[in-house]
Amino acid sequence: MSEPTRPIHQPTVDRDGSLVAHTVATPTSFKVRARVTVGSRKVIPVIFIPGVMGSNLRVRPDQSAKEGDVLKPGEAAWRPPNGMLEGYREARKWAARKPPQRQLILDARKLEVDPGGDMEYPAYVIDEAVVRERGWGEVHAGSYGKLLSELQRHLDKTYWRSPQGAQEIRPYWRRVMHFDPARWGVRSIARITEAELEKFAGYQYPVYAFGYNWLESCEESAKRLRQRIDQIKAFWTERKHVCRHVILVTHSMGGLVARACAKLSPPGDGSAPDIAGIVHGVMPALGAPVAYRRIACGTEGGNFTNHVGDNVKAQKFAEIAGDTSAETTPVMALSSGVLQLLPNHLYPRPWLTIKTVRQVNRQDEVRDLLALPDGNPYDFYRDMQSWYRMIDPSLADPAKQFVKQKDGVYKPILNAIDEAERFHREILAVGGHGANKGQPYYHPNTYSYHGTDRSLKTYEKIQWVAREDRHSPAPLTRANVRSATLSAVGADGAREVDIEKGLRLRFTIWPQDGYGDETVPVQSGAGPEPHVRQVFSAGGFRHQDSYQHPDMILLTRHLIVKIVQDIR
Repeated sequence: MSEPTRPIHQPTVDRDGSLVAHTVATPTSFKVRARVTVGSRKVIPVIFIPGVMGSNLRVRPDQSAKEGDVLKPGEAAWRPPNGMLEGYREARKWAARKPPQRQLILDARKLEVDPGGDMEYPAYVIDEAVVRERGWGEVHAGSYGKLLSELQRHLDKTYWRSPQGAQEIRPYWRRVMHFDPARWGVRSIARITEAELEKFAGYQYPVYAFGYNWLESCEESAKRLRQRIDQIKAFWTERKHVCRHVILVTHSMGGLVARACAKLSPPGDGSAPDIAGIVHGVMPALGAPVAYRRIACGTEGGNFTNHVGDNVKAQKFAEIAGDTSAETTPVMALSSGVLQLLPNHLYPRPWLTIKTVRQVNRQDEVRDLLALPDGNPYDFYRDMQSWYRMIDPSLADPAKQFVKQKDGVYKPILNAIDEAERFHREILAVGGHGANKGQPYYHPNTYSYHGTDRSLKTYEKIQWVAREDRHSPAPLTRANVRSATLSAVGADGAREVDIEKGLRLRFTIWPQDGYGDETVPVQSGAGPEPHVRQVFSAGGFRHQDSYQHPDMILLTRHLIVKIVQDIR
């Protein structure tokens, strides 16, 4: 055919396996033909699992409306804003919400995934109704829309016909094949071969998104992901396609959900044979100290190394998530999902230090007084009495949801911490027994990447620091600092601490001390290294924006091709 062509949306699949594409009638003088791409009958769905706060949530429609409820059944509870203007509006709305309202809105027991999120994605390659069925409305378009659209646009189109009629590899695939591995943070890489690309082209790759209730335990989300995998496979099988495997691509906390899903999948030995492989992006494999900071002091609003615009964005996010402990504690301290992001038993210790600064010979001298945790880190989280505690129970139930329970809010908090410990030690581990569980579990065909940007300051440790007066009325010791009592807490999270009679110090948390992606420190992002096929240590992106970076999208496509090679 010599006439020009125009692409139309990919066909949908009827229950009997028929492919249906839609176009419009045009006059005979219009010589541009409609072109539709027909995919392979062999299907490997690619399922994306977002990070914490990256899934849209709503009040469950089956909830009974009660007096004092902030939202009605079915109403959206959490939808991250898309764009700067919407961000300002959302920040203003959340800044006006008091701690009791935040607790009532973000109550894991009342919420479910909201599939009706904004569909502000780049130009669709398939109908909006289809991508909504595939879960794209469940996740934050602003963070993940570029990745979902790029994968959907490129995974199914490997070759094209040259003007001479020869089959050629498309330019955007040649770019992946010849990409500089240094930009992915490795010295060398097994490049994609033409033979590998030919095998890859034998499949169709519909792209799905899986939203989950990130306030619940990742174990519960993992079980729902397993159900979604089974539903997706059944969908294609019923429509006379061959669908025996899926590929999982994860962001941050989504990596914990995917690992748990694979571990719990039949036959139960961690092999998860119908999961062909997993790509983890910026996963806090060992946890992140910033989670302690946000519960103990509120969400940080940026740091001194950022540009003004970046700090403005960070401050708006802090207003939404809660920039004081009074706002964050009622939500985070009762959320087993959020607590599963804390530094786990494998995170290098000590990661919390208590220091003082004093002048000696007109120069500041730093004294290290305490290094924590010095025992079971989960017992450290359970401590709600010490002045350096993470959780202040007096802030945890401003809506008075637990006042009629025997132990008040203490029991729900301890249950959530217990769940976090069990999840880390048992669900995400193999071998060993009880508290001595062996190696961390990863799917046998796993790749991961993380941020190593030295300009993006990240909490590697939490450092409580106070300035000593030159004429202290009493000596400071490890014992009296540990047993000191909390006198007052400032709006900025600073803590006034009574050490001895007449000796009060004001402790604040020092700014970020390490590097990574502003959220996950390098040592946690690199945690999978001994246990997976390859780890990539790259720079140039912030945590939430990692899948908007073109290099990381190209890496994801490269790794999907490699995963497919192991399918038999």
